[in-house]
Amino acid sequence: MKKNAYKFLSIIIFAIILFISSGSVQGAESDAYYDSIQKKGELVVGLSADYPPYEFHATVDGKDTVVGFDIAIAKKIADDLGVKLKIQELGFDALLGSLQTGKIDIIISGMSPTPERLKEVNFSDTYMYVQQKVVIRKEDSDKFKTTADFSGVGVAAQKQTTQEELAQTELTGSKVTSLQKVPEMILSLQNKKVDALVLEGPVAEAYLLQDKNLVASDVEFENGNKETAIALPKNAPVLEGKINDTLADIEKQDLMPGYIEEASNLMFNEESFFQKYGSYYVKGAGFTILIAFIGVLFGSIVGGFLALLKLSKNKVLRFIAMAYIEYVRGTPLLVQIFLVYFGSTVIGLELNAIISGCVAMALNSGAYVAEIIRAGINGVPKGQVEASRSLGMNQRQAMQFIILPQAIKNILPALGNEFVTIIKESSVMSVIGVSELMFQSGVVQGASFKPFLPIVIASLIYFVLTFSLSRLLNVFEKKMSASDA
Repeated sequence: MKKNAYKFLSIIIFAIILFISSGSVQGAESDAYYDSIQKKGELVVGLSADYPPYEFHATVDGKDTVVGFDIAIAKKIADDLGVKLKIQELGFDALLGSLQTGKIDIIISGMSPTPERLKEVNFSDTYMYVQQKVVIRKEDSDKFKTTADFSGVGVAAQKQTTQEELAQTELTGSKVTSLQKVPEMILSLQNKKVDALVLEGPVAEAYLLQDKNLVASDVEFENGNKETAIALPKNAPVLEGKINDTLADIEKQDLMPGYIEEASNLMFNEESFFQKYGSYYVKGAGFTILIAFIGVLFGSIVGGFLALLKLSKNKVLRFIAMAYIEYVRGTPLLVQIFLVYFGSTVIGLELNAIISGCVAMALNSGAYVAEIIRAGINGVPKGQVEASRSLGMNQRQAMQFIILPQAIKNILPALGNEFVTIIKESSVMSVIGVSELMFQSGVVQGASFKPFLPIVIASLIYFVLTFSLSRLLNVFEKKMSASDA
C-alpha cells in the first residue's frame, strides 16, 4: 500500500515537472514583440535613408522607392516571418528612441552594437564587417597619413555613430563636428568647413566615385573594424531567433554579394537631375503647405481659447493660459515635436509621424496666436464695449457680436505672417520622418550624391512659397484698408 502511494506521488511529481517544462518551452517560443508583429501582419523597420549603398532613395518603375542592401535584408526577414514590410524613415539619432517607444519593430540602418546601445536594446548576429575610412580632399593627401596627424584638425562624423566615437578617441587632438546626415558632412568637407570625415568603407567608396576631388586617406584605425547588426527590443527572444535564422540563411546562400550589386546598380542612372528628383520637391512642397495650413487652422482654435482664458477674470484660468504660453514660447519647436512624437506612446496614443508633427505645430502656433488674438481684442476701443453695454448686451454678447469681429479683422495680417513663419519652421519636422520639403531635400542629397544643389533648390522653393503668400497678404490688407476708408 505504501509502495503504491509512493508510486502515485512520483507520477504526480513527474506530471507537474513535465507541465512546467512544457510551459517553459512554450514561453520560449513566444514573446510580446513577435506576437505583435504577427498580429498586425507587418514588420516596421526604422532607418535613415540617406546612407547609400545601405539604404537610399531611387526611382524604380517610375516610383520613389527606398532601396539598398539593408532593404533587401529587411524584405527577406519580413518574408521569412510571413508579414509585409513597412519602412519608417527617421533621423539616425531618433531611431533608438523610436524602437524603445514602440514606434518601430527593429532598426536596420548600418548600426553597430556598442556598450551604450546594448544597455538599451539587443542586437542580432553580425551580418557585415566593414572598415572605417577617413575621407579627405585630394590636395591634403600628404598631410594626413596616421591618426596622430589630426591635432587641431576639424573632423566631421555622423551623430551617435561608431564613426563619431572613433573620431573622438583615435584621431588625436581632432576637433569633432557631429552632424546628422552624411550629405551635410560631404558638403562641409567640400567647402573646407572641416578637413576630414570618418565614414564606413562602402559609403565612402560610393561618394568617392562621384567626387574625384575627394580621396580616402591612408589612416588606419586600431578599432576600425565595425560589426553591423540589427537592433531589436530587449526581451524578444523569439524575434531575435527568427532574425538570426534569416541572417544565417543569407550567409548560407551567399546572398549578400547579390544584394550589394543590386544596390550599386540602383545608385547611378542616366536621367537628368530634375527628371529623377522633381517629384520629390513637388511632394515635399505639398506636405509643407498642408502642415502650415493645419498648424495655423488648429493653432487659431487653440490660440483663441487661450486668449479668452488669459483675459478671464478668474486668476486660475489666467495662470493656466500664461503658464502654457510661456512654456511653449520658451522651448524649441524641435523639443516639442519630440515630446509629442515619443510622449504620445508613453500615454498610450499611437500617433504616426505626420499626425505628431501637425499636433506639435498646432500646439506651438496656438501659443503665438493667443498673443496675437489677445492684442487684437485689447486693440478694440473701449468705447465699443461701453456702447454695446448701453444697448443692453451682456459681456458674452458684446464679445461675440462687437469685439471679436473687429479684433479678427485687425489680426488677419498677423495670422498671415504666422502662416509664413510656420512654412519655414516646418522644416524641423524632418527629424521624425515627415516628408516635408526639407526631408525630401535630404533624400535627394543622399540619392544624388550632390550635397549642395538640393539645398539651393529647397531654399528657392521656400522663397517662392513665402514671397507669394506675403504678396497675397499685402493685397488683402490693401483691400481691407480700402473698405475701412
